[in-house]
Amino acid sequence: MSYQTKKSHHEFARARQSIAGGVNSAVRAFKQVGGEPVFFARGEGAYLFDIDGNRYIDYVGSWGPAILGHAHPAVVKAVADTAATGMSYGAPTVIESEMAELVKQLMPSIEKLRMVSSGTEATMSAIRLARGFTGRDKIVKFEGCYHGSGDSLLVKAGSSALTLGVPSSPGVPAALASLTLTLEYNNIEQLRDLFGKIGSEIACVIIEPVAGNMNCIPPVPGFLETLRELTARHGALLIFDEVMTGFRVALGGAQALYGIAPDLTTLGKVIGGGMPVGAFGGRADIMDRITPDGPVFHAGTLSGNPVAMAAGLATLREVMQPGFYAGLERKARMFMEGLGERAKAAGVPLSSVVVGGMFGFFFTDAAPVTSYRQATACDIERFKRFFHGMLAEGVYLAPSAYEAGFVSSAHTDADISATLAAAGRVFQTL
Repeated sequence: MSYQTKKSHHEFARARQSIAGGVNSAVRAFKQVGGEPVFFARGEGAYLFDIDGNRYIDYVGSWGPAILGHAHPAVVKAVADTAATGMSYGAPTVIESEMAELVKQLMPSIEKLRMVSSGTEATMSAIRLARGFTGRDKIVKFEGCYHGSGDSLLVKAGSSALTLGVPSSPGVPAALASLTLTLEYNNIEQLRDLFGKIGSEIACVIIEPVAGNMNCIPPVPGFLETLRELTARHGALLIFDEVMTGFRVALGGAQALYGIAPDLTTLGKVIGGGMPVGAFGGRADIMDRITPDGPVFHAGTLSGNPVAMAAGLATLREVMQPGFYAGLERKARMFMEGLGERAKAAGVPLSSVVVGGMFGFFFTDAAPVTSYRQATACDIERFKRFFHGMLAEGVYLAPSAYEAGFVSSAHTDADISATLAAAGRVFQTL
């Protein structure tokens, strides 16, 4: 293809004059891979088209929501029909109950839920609820897991595994960060040690059951099971952040895939069909502590927006079709297995993983990658070259070595074969 980005270059310069950093979400700026971001004009199925006329096979999928591909006819129709009757009311609508009932049906651990407008709002609200329900202040998160930009969650590990957290961003009060403990993902020994020392002080543990923000790292056998047992024994709540994995790795999310029932779950992405949305829910006795029935405050002007609910319902009804997730996983495995074969042929060390419709690959000969430490030790410079090489070949991957990738039902075997052919050419240049 003839790859030109002159218009994108112009628009990025323009955006920087009015938008902080030129983007409305940091990873879009291409800082982690170098160069400048691509500005897109439209999406169709498995493809994105930029303002310079380039077409890309898309494996970002709006960071996960586009599980049906872009502009799926059923979703577009649902959005158009709903928007035609009104965009927002700030008052109850029937479609909110329809969404809640379907989510409950598909995720039995959720007995009641609240809709919100983003994944960040969902995790912030779930943590506030956990603190209010338990009467405890300390929370536990895991290194490399991302739960949005709430202050309590922008925390990194201290000088040792059990040291209270320190802020990872200016603007986060040290006093607040001190209530967040950060452990190593997949480290069962650290979990047991921490709960043995201060289990009675922990309000909740929040975790991505499949980590999707240090690339794609699934739980090792026994890790989630140990986490469930320890939290239950010590009276702490277990929060599964399924903003990314919910209805993406399986119809019932990661909790169905691994057979673990959390106390609370946060959702987003797929349940909005591409519209801004989030949700949190869980056991009824916990959710009943939220206002107006309980003392833990929660409100949101646009929560349960009818257009977002329509897009999400249309999406969920499509993914409920028999064989949908088996088809996604087959495509993801075809992609990752083929990528490994071409990397090996070019003498490039590569490790990959597939979980349902999610995938990840690491430029390393250490397999499997199970922790943030291992992920950050991979060859990031080689990833940058690979990313730009694939972009020039018409393949859009996440502009970061630390983000999971996604396939959609719109991807065809021909799309994946074309992607692998491009990868083979790029590997020869690395």
